[in-house]
Amino acid sequence: MEFREITWDNYIECIELQVTEEQKRFISSNQHALAEAYIASKEGQVIITFAIYKEEKMVGFLMMYYDDGNGNFDHSSYGVFKIMIDGRYQGKGYGKEAMIKAIEFSRASLYGEAKVVELTYKPENQAAKNLYSSLGFVETGNAHPSGEVYAEFVL
Repeated sequence: MEFREITWDNYIECIELQVTEEQKRFISSNQHALAEAYIASKEGQVIITFAIYKEEKMVGFLMMYYDDGNGNFDHSSYGVFKIMIDGRYQGKGYGKEAMIKAIEFSRASLYGEAKVVELTYKPENQAAKNLYSSLGFVETGNAHPSGEVYAEFVL
């Protein structure tokens, strides 16, 4: 599995990736996420986007961020804002493989050191909960204003 930069050469393919119909209630489109990434980066946030490739095929999309905790390591984090695997490629372990790679990316500290990898998911998204907990993510007990559950993985 490989993470590749989103470029003029692959962005159309990226925004055409789709989750299954049932999953659309859990996640926004990749086009929406890329627009958010553009705006957030213009406001000075560190936003990281990748196309996820497996055997030279684009199979998914990942959007992350880095927060240095305002210089306080105890509050520093990498976050997975969005991860998706196209419906055509689900059920092959690619989501888990991509999350493991996202954790490895966070450990590499390319944007700075962090204490945790954090993410949120909708409580009714049992597949996401199972995936994240299988990798060692632990729910923090906090809830996002949207009702999503916070979970973190200690680096």
